[in-house]
Amino acid sequence: MPVNILLLFADQWRGDCLSAAGHPVVETPYLDRLASSGTRFTRAYSSTPSCVPARAALMTGLSAASHGRVGYRDGVPWDYETTLAGEFTRHGYRTHAVGKMHVYPERNLLGFETVELHDGYLHFARRNADDLAEIDDYVTWLRTASGRPDADYAENGLDCNSVVARPWDKPEWQHPTNWTAARTVEFLRTRDRDRPFFLFSSFHRPHPPYDPPAWAFEQYLTRPMPAPPVGDWAATMWQATGDPLNPTSPYLELPEHRLRRARAGYYGNISHIDQQVNRILDALNEHGAEDTIVLFSSDHGEMMGDHHLYRKAVPYEGSARVPFLLAGPGIARGVVRDDLAELRDVMPTLLAAAGLPIPGSVEGEALVDVERAPRAHLHGEHTDHYCGQHGSIQWITDERHKYVWRSSDGLEQLFDLTADPGEVHDLAGTEPRTVEKLRAILVEELKNRPQGLVRDGQLVTGVQVSPVLPHDATAQGS
Repeated sequence: MPVNILLLFADQWRGDCLSAAGHPVVETPYLDRLASSGTRFTRAYSSTPSCVPARAALMTGLSAASHGRVGYRDGVPWDYETTLAGEFTRHGYRTHAVGKMHVYPERNLLGFETVELHDGYLHFARRNADDLAEIDDYVTWLRTASGRPDADYAENGLDCNSVVARPWDKPEWQHPTNWTAARTVEFLRTRDRDRPFFLFSSFHRPHPPYDPPAWAFEQYLTRPMPAPPVGDWAATMWQATGDPLNPTSPYLELPEHRLRRARAGYYGNISHIDQQVNRILDALNEHGAEDTIVLFSSDHGEMMGDHHLYRKAVPYEGSARVPFLLAGPGIARGVVRDDLAELRDVMPTLLAAAGLPIPGSVEGEALVDVERAPRAHLHGEHTDHYCGQHGSIQWITDERHKYVWRSSDGLEQLFDLTADPGEVHDLAGTEPRTVEKLRAILVEELKNRPQGLVRDGQLVTGVQVSPVLPHDATAQGS
């Protein structure tokens, strides 16, 4: 009998922000229970850690070199022939998405039969829409539910990328997190019981704004919090990108009270989602879908003050590592795996778990394949969209080390993730052989790219790079 598939997805959720992973502050009891009933991957990464390219990897099973989005850019059409949802639709599944898609055009179904959309505050979309309700189903619902035809989720004044935090200003049941869960539960209640389903439940939070319900915000305000790790390299590497008067700046040396509020808002969003995930998982049992493969992950993390950095798009663990929980029929229970995984693995993993064929174009790996050899390394990158003078940030992670290269000036970093998981100590100047080995792997990854980052077998600095590769260089299957 075909299994159902539930893909629970969050936005900007750090890989270490699970109490099951030993986080010293955040509490996620319901996701912890999901982890205990399945397999938790401790080294899962978003190889291009910002919303658009990460979701391209998720939905196509492709590397950035193949799906073509090596950085963040809105307004570029999504024209992929083979997609995660499209494959489930093609094999008779009832496919539905709720919440954040972040595709273009905004109403692109991307292979789903139906979509209920809430992308959150996207500057590009809001500038180009005649009416916000055209591109946001949550807004239509909010206006009806509140009885206010001008209601807007952004009217509390918080910025969509800032560190400013405050409690949600409306009844909790009107929060986008609750709406996403409610619409997911409604699908489970009313679905066609004669067809298996693939359901994508995609939360906008814990991405800013940091506006959880008051109970979730306040429970962290007085909680003891260890100081975030700050490497002695942080100011040299990133301070020039910051603006101390801009709360959306990627580099900020915040006073303790402002950092505490930002963390309380971020962790509060996480606890809020955790409870709404439990609401969804309860509905699976209540509505006869208990035999369901469940995968929980996120598009990227959040630096949240590590090395005085905020937001994402950088190679460090807070930004690039994501939670990855897999449970359901046929999935090993109570297992923790530390082999390298990434978002392009989601598509082949779910197809394989459902017993469906994996298209030849897919470059990810089915993590449920017991004969699969663990990856030797993972390549990550991001063409920066808010520190453009730094061009492309590239990195290689193997079973122990992480090597970082910045294309603007050739600056290199090396971290021993086993001895130094906070990436505080840069070893690039003291372990030249490791640097040379990982640099050679990066050269192999980049040598056939159209950006010109490799010439005569050497990395090239100072090259102007685009967040989107030329279309003819990214045809699927090439």
